[in-house]
Amino acid sequence: MENEKITRRNPENMPGPVGNYTHITKIPRNAEWYVASGQVGMDEAGSFPDSMNRQISNTFKNIKALLAAEALEAGHIVKVNIWATEKIDWEWMNAEWRDLFGDDFPAMTIGYLVQLGLPEIKVEIEIWAAKP
Repeated sequence: MENEKITRRNPENMPGPVGNYTHITKIPRNAEWYVASGQVGMDEAGSFPDSMNRQISNTFKNIKALLAAEALEAGHIVKVNIWATEKIDWEWMNAEWRDLFGDDFPAMTIGYLVQLGLPEIKVEIEIWAAKP
């Protein structure tokens, strides 16, 4: 039934998205919510690479591990907030984004900040998920 699953759409009466996201994500009433702390680009050894792109890749790897730990899939993600301290290489980011989401994009916000929680963190990605 349509009201028992997560649905996404871009209303026709407004401009389309300027990136790989959806304007509206609707969560069914019976869904269980998962709110994750922002994930960062730390590698398995607990280090932060100097490269923004490496940190982006590590962040997506960490998000995938988080999803797996809760038996969630990318389709359960309903909202993504991306915070970065330097210009994002969108070709790189979009490759990681498409690898995770395919063509089923969640709602998304991006912001540039002077600094994140630690000086070596260049990107932090927060996810909200729902499982009907």
